[in-house]
Amino acid sequence: VVYEQEGVFIHSSCGKNDDQDSLIAGILRVIEKENEVVVDWRPLDETLDTSNILCAGKDSSSVVEWTQTPKEKCSRGADRPSSYEAEWDMVTTVSFKKKPHSNGDATTHANGESKWSFLFSLTDLKSIKQNKEGMGWSYLVFCLKDDVKLPALHFHHGDSKPLIKCLEKHVALNESPHDERVLLVKTQKSLSQSFENLFDEPSYGLLQKWKRDPYIVTMGKFSKVTNYIVGSLRSSDPSNQRRPPSEMADFLNDTIPGLKINQQEEPGFEVITRIDLGKQPEVSRREPVSAEEWAKNMDSEGRILDVDYIKRLIFKGGLCHTLRKEAWKFLLGYFPWNSSKEERAHLQKRKTDEYFRMKLQWKSVSEEQEKRNSRLRDYRSLIEKDVNRTDRTNKFYEGEDNPGLILLHDILMTYCMYDFDLGYVQGMSDLLSPVLYVMENEVDAFWCFVSYMDQMHQNFEEQMQGMKTQLIQLSHLLRLLDSGFCSYLESQDSGYLYFCFRWLLIRFKREFSFQDILRLWEVMWTELPCQNFHLLLCCAILESEKQQIMDKHYGFNEILKHINELSMKIDVEYILCKAEAISMQMMNCKELPQTVSEILGIENSSVTPDSDTGEDESGAELSCPASLYQSISTPVIAANGTRDGAQQMAETQSLTPA
Repeated sequence: VVYEQEGVFIHSSCGKNDDQDSLIAGILRVIEKENEVVVDWRPLDETLDTSNILCAGKDSSSVVEWTQTPKEKCSRGADRPSSYEAEWDMVTTVSFKKKPHSNGDATTHANGESKWSFLFSLTDLKSIKQNKEGMGWSYLVFCLKDDVKLPALHFHHGDSKPLIKCLEKHVALNESPHDERVLLVKTQKSLSQSFENLFDEPSYGLLQKWKRDPYIVTMGKFSKVTNYIVGSLRSSDPSNQRRPPSEMADFLNDTIPGLKINQQEEPGFEVITRIDLGKQPEVSRREPVSAEEWAKNMDSEGRILDVDYIKRLIFKGGLCHTLRKEAWKFLLGYFPWNSSKEERAHLQKRKTDEYFRMKLQWKSVSEEQEKRNSRLRDYRSLIEKDVNRTDRTNKFYEGEDNPGLILLHDILMTYCMYDFDLGYVQGMSDLLSPVLYVMENEVDAFWCFVSYMDQMHQNFEEQMQGMKTQLIQLSHLLRLLDSGFCSYLESQDSGYLYFCFRWLLIRFKREFSFQDILRLWEVMWTELPCQNFHLLLCCAILESEKQQIMDKHYGFNEILKHINELSMKIDVEYILCKAEAISMQMMNCKELPQTVSEILGIENSSVTPDSDTGEDESGAELSCPASLYQSISTPVIAANGTRDGAQQMAETQSLTPA
């Protein structure tokens, strides 16, 4: 709470006798929440029936009518910040609806008392009208976008100047040239400089929130904003229900500068540059690597004998859980693959000392110091909030005062000391949680997390370079795999693949069960069979859903809703098989576009320039890493879970380039 003032009244019967019943005493607060600032007024009456609070509720027509909301959605006093969270992350509590209503009428309850309340985000503020008469108490009126005016607030105790001074710290206020009593909100760059120049129409409220902080919007309860986002993206005019695909392409290009995803300029038009990838090969999975297999591949000093071989085993089957605590340290780069057991012990000792030195840095900051360090204060606040909602259904993190939660908090705070420039961004707790669960050790979990963040760092940077690059690369891969499906997505304003944002941001963490994500991540960490295998996993999921999306003629909203509802319903083994089959398709292709070869890190002497028609005149063979295709002399297990030792030869053959 950055501002608080009691004695702020609403005059519910303006122009009548100034009796007590026409005045509603209340308290006005300005609340700072991460990347949002909220103005909140509510009656002082402690018996306030929260079911009648006037609360923001966005829909496709934006600011249109007052609504009443259920108690559980509106009990959001400043003393209970957690109660803001569910609605806040959905970006719905941002402006008002008004039903036929005049500012002088109050809602009357059975007990005869009038009770009002309102809350709005400063991003929805258009202007402030204040009196400058110098007579009586001061008052002001907030006007929101779409010219919705809130009831006048009368400052019986003190004046409104401290409030204006507080608001000016967050928005630029300029005096109107037409009326000196009116302060206009000047449009500024959003808090995240990565998101500028989005559409100016008021109906684009949610997109403006996504522009300001895509992480919070994406990490929130995504499915509950689909009805609003489609209304935001489409005009309310029935004759203009579809925006041109080129305009939709501009949306992400403006939102994430540098993101350029091709869109068809005319519905039904398709450039004939298809490349035949051939039929997807059959792929099988094997059983997880056992402790016995791991031990056999280690010499007397504890060195891994054949790193490529063990990586192939992990890629094809993952690890049994008892091995993860040791093997993940190698996969993530905390332990060098060629290190001995003694060398690793020395490394751990050195890293333990280094960790606790960094931990002491934030532990020793006094309350007075922290008051003068806004960044550390903000990091701590965000971490505490996120830790309290990360994987709480997992036994490792459930319950109050759980030691797992304390470790999660301490590791994230220490990471802020390790990389203070990045600090903490929402979503990082999702990446740490499985690592800590497996390691069961604060120091080891921290350094494994550091290594993982080295891979994921660009996803969380302000300029979002990692997200830009991945969305563009995914578009290239999907277009090569199925240009018809890409054309359909574009025709439904979905060609920019926004629905994959959360997949990429936290590597499918919220799409698979906790145990499945352990399997998926360890397979991806082998860096086999090619670069950016996680993008092929995206392709595999989308291709699996293509038939339903196209057969049922899903539009923008239905696609977004359908993809979101796949969460926790995806078969990890099936998707791993399918993604591997797609990789083999592409690596066996003799006419692979150069862009795709670079994305997958494939050496192909006969790559096709992106501007060519796809014909290959050289006839040169594709060059793939030989180590990937060496036989794995262990029984394999098919995606359906059936074991067949005789499939070993079939697997080896399926891995051999044509």
